[in-house]
Order: sequence, then structure tokens, then C-alpha cells
Amino acid sequence: MKPPGEAGAFPAGAFPAGAFAVSEEQKQLCATVRRFVSERIRPLEADLDPDESELEPAAAAALVAETSRMGLYNLDVPAEYGGPGIDTVTLALLAMEMSQHRAGLYAPCYGAFGGTGIAQLYDADPDQKERYLYPVLRGEKRAFFGLTEPSGGSDPARAIRTRAVRDGADWIINGSKVFISDAHRADFGLVFARTGGPGRGGISCFIVDTDTPGFRVERVIRTLRSGACPTELSFTDLRVPAASLLGEPGGGFALANDALVRTRIPYSAGCIGVAIRAQALALDYVRQREVFGTTLAEHEGIGWMLVDSEIDIRAAAHLVLHAAARADRGLAFRTETAMAKMLATEASARVVDRSMQVFGGYGVTKDLPFERWFRELRIRRIGEGSTETQRMIVSRHLLRAPRYKAIWED
Repeated sequence: MKPPGEAGAFPAGAFPAGAFAVSEEQKQLCATVRRFVSERIRPLEADLDPDESELEPAAAAALVAETSRMGLYNLDVPAEYGGPGIDTVTLALLAMEMSQHRAGLYAPCYGAFGGTGIAQLYDADPDQKERYLYPVLRGEKRAFFGLTEPSGGSDPARAIRTRAVRDGADWIINGSKVFISDAHRADFGLVFARTGGPGRGGISCFIVDTDTPGFRVERVIRTLRSGACPTELSFTDLRVPAASLLGEPGGGFALANDALVRTRIPYSAGCIGVAIRAQALALDYVRQREVFGTTLAEHEGIGWMLVDSEIDIRAAAHLVLHAAARADRGLAFRTETAMAKMLATEASARVVDRSMQVFGGYGVTKDLPFERWFRELRIRRIGEGSTETQRMIVSRHLLRAPRYKAIWED
């Protein structure tokens, strides 16, 4: 596959360095995933509870077998670990396709396309990979990502108070975490703890088995989200061997931050996929629904709502794909990702809200997917870094630059 933005995509110098173009191969992959969602996922959801996020093991295994035959299992896994080695732009495009069903935001295709969700394990040593990474890739183990604490999640460099103290050949961990997804069903997790002084350089990452004495799931936290909910964890004199340290002492923040910035791209793309599906449903409906002697499509007010939604979708998609293209080309993309995450979550929520309004009373029923998307998109404005945090990232970038650059200069 030709890397997005290289020769053949745009005339030299005509677009920013991180510009993207969708190739024929990418279009074909998107069409394949679109058919899978249409033919295998949406019909399946007709018989599920509207808030369901998981399938029976046999049904889930059947879907995985299909995607494996398609060569699309473990989409976000590098080729060296058995994945298809898909670039970031393609991954974003496919995320937009995979999310276009009722459970698409937090259970895209019910895990049929796999993925570790714990990218930090690619930096593990050989023994850690054998014990944790490879079992996750094979679907034998589940993991959690333990970063956020009661003292705050938007600024982990300062907020982390969980502490790990060296004791001979071991580390002893004390502290707590909150809003940690699926920890109550995980076999192990990555726990970020302070091993040094304040700031980023004092944070380390540990691989912690959930059956270790001192590990406790305090509660499952009920939220707007359907199905699986986050948890609150505590660590009381939890002893782990030195071999549990992932990476170097003090290197935990870099491990977390680098992966989180990249993860925000498919996270944002999934929001756009939901908006695309909501817009498609609204367009079909307004052509059929008759009010006051004519279809909704012929009412100017409805048409303007659809236009506003289309602008939201296209603007967000361009920001997400621009950030993805910069990531693929090895350019700085943290600021672009922050803008993409902010716009994608907020714009998609507006699109779903308008679509609900178009459908009237039916729009807020569980017969349709809008109400679930509406609730879960509200969470997305907080998850993976709140809107306010993304604004801080962008404003710092703007204010620290020696001069302002237009997008085609960057």
C-alpha cells in the first residue's frame, strides 16, 4: 500500500506535509468492512438487548474466524506480532466503518477485529511478552490500563499518587485508581505508580496480575455507558517482583503518553462512524416521513439540519485523517490529534442529537440506536483526555511557537 500523501496522491507542495488521500486499496478495505457490519453485525443486534456489549463466546468466536479468514483480525497489531500491519490512516478509515452499529462506540463489531488495546506491551522484554502480550493477542488473557486516579485524570504527571517503593528484589505498591475499564474481568493490568519525585520522570509502569494479594476491585462504577462499566481499584501493600517493571524506572509516563496520543486517532474516528450512520438513517427517514402533506425532506428547516450535520462530519473526518497521515509520515501529530479528538467527539454528538430530533419521539426510543449513541458520545468528550485538556494542548502549541504558521506551512 502506498503511504498516504506520497507521490501520486497530491502534486508536490500543493497540500500540507501531513495531507492524506484515500487509495483504491483503502476504499476496497472499507467496502469489505462495511459489508461485514451490514450483513453480519446489524442483523445480529436485532435479537440482542439494546444495551448489550458482548456476545456469547461461540458467536464471538464465529465472527473472529470470519475476520481472520479476511486477513483483518487484530487490526491494530503490528505485522511483526502477527497483525496485518495497517497504517494509521487506514486504521482510522476502518474505525469509521466498524463503529456504524448500535454497540459501535464501545464494542465495535463485538471484538471481531481484535486488537490488544495495550500497546505499551510492545515495549515489554521477551519474558513479559511470553507471559502477557502473546496470550492477549491469542485472546487467552484480558488486560486493563490503570492510569487515572481519584486525584485527577487529565494531568497524570502531577495527579498520580499511587506509590511503588523498592523492597529488596520486589516493589510494594500502595494507592488507588478510578474509571479503569473492565479491570474486574481482567487477568492483569498496567499500573502506573510514582517511584520517584514529582513530575513525569517519577512515574513507572508495572504489570500486575489481578490475583496478586493486595489487589482489590472496590466497586464497579455505573455510568451513562451501556454494558461494561469502569471500576475503582485499590492496592494495599501489593508486592510484585522487579521483573514486573515495564520499561525503565521513571519511564512510565512516556509509555502511557505516546500510546494514548496515537490511540486517540481511531478513538475519534469511531465517533465519526456513528455520526455517519446517524446521518444516513436521518436521510432515509426524511425522504419517507410525511407531515403537513409533504415529506420532511421538503421542509427547509430539516434540510438545514442535515447540512449542519454533514459539515460536522466532514470537518471532523478531515482533522482525524490529517492527524493520522502526519503520524504515518513520522511528523509531529500531538496537536493535530488533540484538535481531532475534540472536534470528533463534539461534532458527532451534535449529529446524533439532530438525527434524534428528525425522528421525533421514535428517536429517543431503544428501538433505534440514537439514544445509546447520545449517552456514550457524552462520555467520549471526557474519555481519552477531556475536551478541556485537548484545548490546553492546542493552546500551548500555539503560544509556544515563535510565530504563527498557516496549515500549509506546517
